[in-house]
Amino acid sequence: MSVYMIVEAKEVLDKQKYGEYISKVPQIIEQFGGKYIVRGGKVSAVEGNWNPARLIIVEFESMDKFKQWWNSPEYRKIAPIREQSAKMNAIVVEGV
Repeated sequence: MSVYMIVEAKEVLDKQKYGEYISKVPQIIEQFGGKYIVRGGKVSAVEGNWNPARLIIVEFESMDKFKQWWNSPEYRKIAPIREQSAKMNAIVVEGV
């Protein structure tokens, strides 16, 4: 069953460091079979007050693949760059 990581990028604190992170993460996602479904783009609220500045959605073929990516040495190496350069919320949800 596919899973989707949904990320709300709330605020970029350091554009240079964040740029370094986003230049490296796509290759690592692809190594684990992940693919971007949404990567930025215009967001329009249709109900409620949720109006995120930027959304990212990444599909993985299974929860196991997601966890392999999330816990991989390759991703763990660059995760601190993201943590230091941006404020984000993220969830992973199973598809249908």
